[in-house]
Amino acid sequence: MKVFKKKAKLLSYLSACRQSKSVGFVPTMGALHSGHLHLIEAAKKECQITICTIFVNPTQFNNPDDFANYPNTLDSDLEKLQKLNCDIVYAPSINDVYAKSEKAKEFDFGTLANVMEGGFRPGHFNGMATIIEKFFNIISPTKAFFGQKDLQQLQIVKALVKQINAPIEIVSIPTTREKNGLAMSSRNKLLSQSAKNKATLIYNCLNYCLTNKETGIENLKLHITHQFGQQENLQLEYAEFVDLNTLLPINKWQAKNESAICIAAYIDGVRLIDNIIL
Repeated sequence: MKVFKKKAKLLSYLSACRQSKSVGFVPTMGALHSGHLHLIEAAKKECQITICTIFVNPTQFNNPDDFANYPNTLDSDLEKLQKLNCDIVYAPSINDVYAKSEKAKEFDFGTLANVMEGGFRPGHFNGMATIIEKFFNIISPTKAFFGQKDLQQLQIVKALVKQINAPIEIVSIPTTREKNGLAMSSRNKLLSQSAKNKATLIYNCLNYCLTNKETGIENLKLHITHQFGQQENLQLEYAEFVDLNTLLPINKWQAKNESAICIAAYIDGVRLIDNIIL
């Protein structure tokens, strides 16, 4: 496994080794868990060269404390990637990726970026798309792999690829969950075992919606609100039923388009998101 911290050295190595080989790209912010590793495994199966980036991107954090507190576990991350025989890791400094005082680009993703996370985390998706476009330009991957857990991010990356007319296939990988249903997330490291147990309410609510669709969206929303209202130290930020393609809220099931239920909540002050496609 080759590890690069400088863009110039990565580019030099890629030009020498890639030739006509397919390249699978997995972007991460480190603090790797089984969900990330499943993305690496998928890339290994589908592509001849697998590249993982580890970079905590400052432009996608609208809360400076959130950025400062984000877990940094580079050594253990590299050990995990080594065990999976990841081919290349690019773990740059901020200065290697961004020019001095460079800000996030302004993108127009329409309604995709205005709802849910876009409403509660202003500027987040501009920052995310800025770094993903930079990595696409550096790596020129054949395929890029993203988890379904970050559904809104996934749909925006698909829109980004269309906007920049990049010949990159975006591959969605199902959410990896802990045994109790909690979606794998780097933020789970910030939860006590008690908080993790409470957080299973998110998945329980999602699963309830999947198995009780016939009761209708309004009743399902009432169920979720009631369930969260029963718990201490759990705050529901949003529970949205959306069209899977546009992510616009829906109030009744659609015959032609797939739907999803997306939840964001705080558990003991830690913000978690999850979703299920219905």
